[in-house]
Parts: sequence; C-alpha cells; structure tokens
Amino acid sequence: MEENKEQILIRRLLAKEEAAWKELFGMHSGNLAGVCSRYLPGKDDVHDVLQNSFIKMFRSIETFEYRGIGSLKAWMMRITVNEALKHIKQHSGVMADTDVNDFPDIAGDEEPDLEEISQTVIMKMIQSLPDGYRTVFNLFVFEKKSHKEIAELLGIAENSSASQFHRAKGLLTRKINEYKMSKEAQYE
Repeated sequence: MEENKEQILIRRLLAKEEAAWKELFGMHSGNLAGVCSRYLPGKDDVHDVLQNSFIKMFRSIETFEYRGIGSLKAWMMRITVNEALKHIKQHSGVMADTDVNDFPDIAGDEEPDLEEISQTVIMKMIQSLPDGYRTVFNLFVFEKKSHKEIAELLGIAENSSASQFHRAKGLLTRKINEYKMSKEAQYE
C-alpha cells in the first residue's frame, strides 16, 4: 500500500529531518496557536506554550502511533492542550476549588443568540473569562471532555468543574447580550 503525504511526513519527522519539522511547523503553527490562545490570553504565554509544544513533539515523536489520516494533527493538538494546562497550573494557580466562589451565580440557562457575532468577537469573549472558567469551558466545549475528565486533568472536584462551566456559560451569555445591546444602540 502506498504511503500518503502525512505518512511520508511522519517518516521524515522520525528521521529528525529539519526540513520536515519546518514544514510541520508551517502547516500547523497557526492552528495550534489558536488552540493556545483559547486557554491563554497573553501573546507571550501563547508563544511560550506553542514553542514548548513543538519541543515536546520533537522529543516524543517516536511515541507517536499513526492511526490514519488526521492522527498526527490530533496528537499535536493533545500535546498543545496539555502544555497549555501545564502552563496554567505552573503560572497562575487558578485551578483551586475556591475559584468557584469568586463570582456570583448567573441566572438563566438560555442559549445565547450568536447570529451576527463574528467568531473573532466570540473568541475574545472566551479569552476574557477568568482563567479557571475559561479553562473548564474550553475543555468541555472544544476538547469534548467530561466534567470527570476535566476534574482529573485539573486536580479539582467534579462538581467544581460543572459549576465553573455553568458560570462560564452564564458570563458568556451576559457578554453576548451586552455586545448585542451595544450594537443595537449604535444603530438607533
């Protein structure tokens, strides 16, 4: 069976071919920087985590197991998310259970209307969430982790993960509604 482009690239990466690593970085650094920026609001932190992620990939490429097209990208994203979480734990200590009590409960479980709001604006709203809320929100929504898995990853109680997600969702709903009201006010 003939190798596809991804398999050829993996073979070159395993051979520690410098051009292959540059190619991999060029192909995926933008997307992975986006993953980092979901978790980390600061550009310097995003840069540091992205760099650490590629170093980890370089050092552990031998452990990669090809499972079909897209498995390399999934492996890279998993490393990047884990590096972002490690960075958060090392630099902010926001994963403590007490973080949940820093903000009041927000009423309402209604889903916000996202029409006419750009993805960029929504991502900025997510980035503006408090660190713990943002981290739990990203893991639950984008990484499809359960609250049990999130609790294990972050070293918090499962109900704390659920509570932080609920509060993050409430804050986002409030931000979206405020944004929409400010846009409507501009046109009146």
